[in-house]
Amino acid sequence: MALQPTLKPLIIAGRPDAPHTLDIFLDYVCPFSAKMSLTIDKVVKPLLDAGGKYDGKVKAILRPQVQPWHVASTLTHESALAVAKVAPEKFWSYSVALFKNQTEFFDKAIANLTVTQIREKLVALAVPIIGDDKKAELTNFLTYKSTPNGGIAVTDELKYNIKFGRQNGIHVSPTVLWDGLVANEISSSWTEQDWNDFFKAKVIV
Repeated sequence: MALQPTLKPLIIAGRPDAPHTLDIFLDYVCPFSAKMSLTIDKVVKPLLDAGGKYDGKVKAILRPQVQPWHVASTLTHESALAVAKVAPEKFWSYSVALFKNQTEFFDKAIANLTVTQIREKLVALAVPIIGDDKKAELTNFLTYKSTPNGGIAVTDELKYNIKFGRQNGIHVSPTVLWDGLVANEISSSWTEQDWNDFFKAKVIV
């Protein structure tokens, strides 16, 4: 599937030139997305990364899927895209941290916080992962531009991902595409055996 060059860090597993593609649409404040993210980290990535059984055969792309009924969805996705800019090699590590700490950004948890305060919390979550030396740069990426309604430095990347999801008719998170087609059988409840059976059926080793 297509991926604009500035979003290369969203390839979270496998080689960029791998012939097969898993497009994984996740929302950082969706509990089912969080559940799937842990399986991706523990099961899927080891299979696709260097030395894995499907190394060079399959790549996985995290597709940010903003779900606007979750108040913090846009803000959490913006922060991940900003991390992809300032520390691209840490994008997945930060994504995992977001999923593990997502309850801190649930609606009730942020009900009395301003947008700026929420972004400060997101930066605080990122700093131990990306390094204190990149805190100022990350903060700058998450600061409003001088124009009244122009968004922030990663607004264009956010728009790209939202448009990509809409164009492909993605509504539910998580949703997974295999080589461009929705794989409805894949769910957040899949086990290691389920993933192994899937790849065995789909990939010629």
